[in-house]
Amino acid sequence: MQIRAETADDRRAVTSVVSEAFDDGGEVARLVAVLRTLLTPTSGCSLVADVDDAVVGHVMLTPALLDAPRRLVGVQVLSPLAVAPAHQGAGVGGALVTAGLQRAAEQATPVVFLEGSPHYYPRFGFRPGGDLGFRKPSLRIPDLAFQALPLASFEPWMTGTLVYPHAFWEADAVGLREPADG
Repeated sequence: MQIRAETADDRRAVTSVVSEAFDDGGEVARLVAVLRTLLTPTSGCSLVADVDDAVVGHVMLTPALLDAPRRLVGVQVLSPLAVAPAHQGAGVGGALVTAGLQRAAEQATPVVFLEGSPHYYPRFGFRPGGDLGFRKPSLRIPDLAFQALPLASFEPWMTGTLVYPHAFWEADAVGLREPADG
């Protein structure tokens, strides 16, 4: 398996992997396309996992803001993480998360946030964000799903509210919605 930066030639394969992994009619794949436009050379990344020259996994780390008492702080959000169903459970997701966190550290990102399984992400050092002094951007995010990982450039004054990029809100990809009636 090789983890590398996504290229323009990978976009069709990434769309396929994300659509298969989420089985949501392509909503998350459309979000990925928008989030790509927010990446800069110094903040965020889009990584793929190749097995036998085929893209089987993808992760994005997107620039976001932490509304801290002293000032706004640039942070990153790990979302989404997708692995083709046939390759799940083989370490692809873990390799992508590890590589993404390494890239965030190299970019001097102080904190990486995510909404995700409280059973999966702690193995990488993530902890509930509220326990670390962070406030979630929406009440719809379950407390245990709102997770943060302070990195080497984190300073103790960096607490406050995570502010997602507008694209997450436009895609209604923040927290859980109550099921529709009827």
